[in-house]
Amino acid sequence: MDTRALKNPYRDYDGTPACTQHLFDSQGKLTEEFAGRVRSKISELLSLMENGLRSADPRDCSGYTGWTGIALLYLHLADVFGETSFLQRALDYVSRALQCLTRRWVTFLCGDAGPLAVAAVVYHRLQRTQEAEDCLRRLLQLHQSVVRGEESLPDELLYGRIGYLSSLSFVNQQFGQEKIPMQLIQEICEAILASGERLSKKRRYQDKTPLFYEWYQEYYVGAAHGLSGIYYFLMQPGFGVGEDRLERVVKPSVDFVRQIKFPSGNYPPCVGDSRDLLVHWCHGAPGVVYMLLQAHRVFGEDQYLSDALQCGEVIWRWGLLKKGYGLCHGAAGNAYGFLALYKHTGAPQHLYRACKFAEWCMDYGKHGCRTPDTPFSLFEGMAGTIYFLADLLQPLRSKFPAFEM
Repeated sequence: MDTRALKNPYRDYDGTPACTQHLFDSQGKLTEEFAGRVRSKISELLSLMENGLRSADPRDCSGYTGWTGIALLYLHLADVFGETSFLQRALDYVSRALQCLTRRWVTFLCGDAGPLAVAAVVYHRLQRTQEAEDCLRRLLQLHQSVVRGEESLPDELLYGRIGYLSSLSFVNQQFGQEKIPMQLIQEICEAILASGERLSKKRRYQDKTPLFYEWYQEYYVGAAHGLSGIYYFLMQPGFGVGEDRLERVVKPSVDFVRQIKFPSGNYPPCVGDSRDLLVHWCHGAPGVVYMLLQAHRVFGEDQYLSDALQCGEVIWRWGLLKKGYGLCHGAAGNAYGFLALYKHTGAPQHLYRACKFAEWCMDYGKHGCRTPDTPFSLFEGMAGTIYFLADLLQPLRSKFPAFEM
């Protein structure tokens, strides 16, 4: 496998208590010493990030590289640490984002739905009900254009329908109630299913997969632009896809993705691509693992869990990336794959591996990795690493931001 990874210097989990004693106990609770190291690194990186953001693009409202991503980080820190000062910081940043919406994209990570959804939640937490409701109203004004979908609207997470859907489900999760009627979520799922069936027929792929999706004329496989990210959302309970269509349409489409796995256990960036190179959340096993675990929850077949565990092996071997420590294509995003496996199986080896990747991230900047284009942002830079480290303090509640349900 030609890879973009650095050699993993850590010993793997060996099942002995000595292996984990400095990291976590038998209940999976981090030791005070290790948690203290994580907390102090979070503080250190936060002040570096704040300093670096002074030169960030003032017009980038996005969750991916802009102000909404920083607001989302502070919202998360407020949840983990219970400090209202973090909520105030979240408000400062999301207010900047609302000043410079794209008026073009409709998604959580790259469009206007993200700033509106995050602002609604921040206002709600601050008990500013009127402003929260106003953001929700503006968020729902985008709904019809997403369902009807101009020809140019794709279905994937970063720029397409799934990215709008993730904004609506984020609101419901954060409010802890059905603020967005399930019917609206179901309508978007219907549009996504119809679009996938259309393309499968058009490209004459029906004998291989009932659903098929493209982005920029490529059939991407990964979580950010591709099939696995779309199927992960379509399999969510309550999204109204229904048992019949899950079995008849979604399951064989998931199985199609399984069939294009490389011998290494990794997945190609695009259907038909033979280069086994990328072990990123956006392209490869670290993003596909969520689809596989969700398929195991929904369909209960061991093959899905077995493939997911193989993703874990790929991430452990090749997941420390020359690209750095970020979420989209870095060590922090890859480590979330271990946390997903830990939550699903309870097996300590996955938490151990997540802790080892966290140790790597705590040596931020010491491995000769490339500096990202937006070095302090949520999905490319330091903010994403901080987000992961905070999540590691509560591993059973951890969720890959703006994606995992």
